[in-house]
Amino acid sequence: MEKVKKGKPLMIQGTHSDAGKSMIATAFCRIFKEDGYQTAPFKSQNMALNSYITMDGKEIGRAQGIQAEAAGVEATTNMNPILIKPTRDHESQIVVHGKPLRNMFAFQYRQEFFNEGLNVITEAYKELASHYDRIVIEGAGSPAEVNLNDRELVNMRVAKIAQAPVVLVGDIDKGGVFASLVGTLQLLPDEHKSRVIGVLINKFRGDLELLKPGLKWFEEYTGVPVLGVIPYMNNVEIDAEDSLSLRNYSTLVNPLKEIDIAVISYPRISNFTDIDPLSLEEDCHVRLVTKPSQLGTPDLIVLPGSKNTIEDAQFLQESGLALAINQVLNTTNVHVIGICGGYQMLGETITDPDAVESRIESIKGLGLLPVETVMTTSKKTERVSGYVQLESERVSIEGYEIHMGKTISKSTTEAFAVVEHEKEGTVKDNVIGTYVHDVFHNDALRRALLNQIRKHKKLPPITDTFNSRLQKEESFSKAAAYVREAVDMEKLYHLIDNYKSPEQTQKV
Repeated sequence: MEKVKKGKPLMIQGTHSDAGKSMIATAFCRIFKEDGYQTAPFKSQNMALNSYITMDGKEIGRAQGIQAEAAGVEATTNMNPILIKPTRDHESQIVVHGKPLRNMFAFQYRQEFFNEGLNVITEAYKELASHYDRIVIEGAGSPAEVNLNDRELVNMRVAKIAQAPVVLVGDIDKGGVFASLVGTLQLLPDEHKSRVIGVLINKFRGDLELLKPGLKWFEEYTGVPVLGVIPYMNNVEIDAEDSLSLRNYSTLVNPLKEIDIAVISYPRISNFTDIDPLSLEEDCHVRLVTKPSQLGTPDLIVLPGSKNTIEDAQFLQESGLALAINQVLNTTNVHVIGICGGYQMLGETITDPDAVESRIESIKGLGLLPVETVMTTSKKTERVSGYVQLESERVSIEGYEIHMGKTISKSTTEAFAVVEHEKEGTVKDNVIGTYVHDVFHNDALRRALLNQIRKHKKLPPITDTFNSRLQKEESFSKAAAYVREAVDMEKLYHLIDNYKSPEQTQKV
C-alpha cells in the first residue's frame, strides 16, 4: 500500500436529508479499513436523537459511533464534537465533546454559538487528522441551503477546514435525482462547486442500461463525473441516526408472525435503535403505534426512549394511548417494556422542577410501575454491564445509560437487573422498566424474553436466534461490497490523493 499523508479526507455530502450519506460514509469507513488505512469518521455537527456512548462515557451521534466500529477504531468525541438534540419546538440541547453545554433556541445557536462552534470543530478535526490516514467526513442536509450557508458548520465550511474533496450523493429512489443533483451544483458558489470531485447516485433499483443515457447527459451538462450508481442495499442492517428511518416500520399487524410487537411512537422518540434487533427475529413483527386505533392486542408493547419525557407522556394522555395501553394490559396477557424515557412514563409521576426538558413541572405517568421520576440537571452517560436473573437462568447484558432523570421506587419492588453491582430497573407482573439502552441487542436476553411471551401463548420455545454482533459485522462488509462494486475505486483514490483545494490552488 502506498504511503499516504496523515488525515487524507473524503467528504460525503447529499442533495437532501436521508439521501444515504450515513450509510455510504459507513461503507467507505469499512472499505478504507479493508484496504489497510487507519480510518476515522468525522461529522462536525450532528442533529440526532440516537446517541452513542464512548468508552469514556461521552455522548456522540450514533452514526459516528457505528462508523468508527466499521473502521475498526474506538469512537471519540473528536469524531462528532457537536451534537444537537431537539427537546421541544425550536429548542435543543447542545452537547459539546460529549457533555451537555446548555439548551438553545435555533436563532441563539446561529447568532451566539457560531464562532465558538467553529473553533470546537476546527480543533477536533485537526486532532483527528493527526492520528489517522483517512478521514471520512459526513455532511448534513444539503450544501445548497442558501438561507443558512452564511453561518453553516457542517458542509462546505467543513470541507474548507479539512481541504477535503466532496462527493455529492443523490437519492434516485425518491425520483428527480438529476434535477436534485444539477440544482444543488448550480446553487453552489464557484469556490464550493470546485470542491465536488464527483457524484454518486444512491438507492438504484432497475436496469442500469436504461439509466446510462442520463448519466452521460449529466456528465456532459455539468462536467462532473458520476463515480458510481449504488444499488438499493438489501439486507444491510446498520443503525439509523434519525427518525426518518422509522418510515421503514409498518403500522399494521402481520398475521403471519407469531409475536406481535407494538412500539409506541411519540413525537420526541429517541434511541429507537433499541428496537431494531426485535425486527430481525423471524417470529416477530414490529410495528409503530401513534394512536389508539392502531394498538390492537399485541403480545409486547415497547415504550422506547424520549428526549422530552413529560411532553411525550402528555401526548400519550391527550391521544388516548395511555388509556388504551392500560385497557389492553387489564384484559390480555400483554407484556410491556419501557426503556429510559419509556421506563419513566411507566411510573406514577414525572416532575421537572428545574425545567430541564419541559416547562410542564409535573405530569402523571401510566401508573404501571410503583416508581416516580424527578428530572435532574446532571446527565448520566456511561456504558454498563451486568446480568438479568430469569427464573433459573442468569443472563449477562451490556448496554449504555443516558438520561437526566432519577427514578425512585415507592415500595419494595423487584429489580430488572443488576448493573455495575447495583440493582437496576423495576419489574411488576408483565411490566418491565429499565434505563439500559441496547437491552435487546443482548441475544440471550432477547430470546429469553421472547420465549416468555411464547410460553404465555402456549407456543414452543425457540433456541435459535441471530447473533447481533456478527450481523453488524456482516452488514458493514455487505455495505462495503455494494459500494466497492458500484464505484470506480481506482479513479476515486486517484481523485482523493491528487485533489487540491481552492485554497491550495491559489497558493500555487
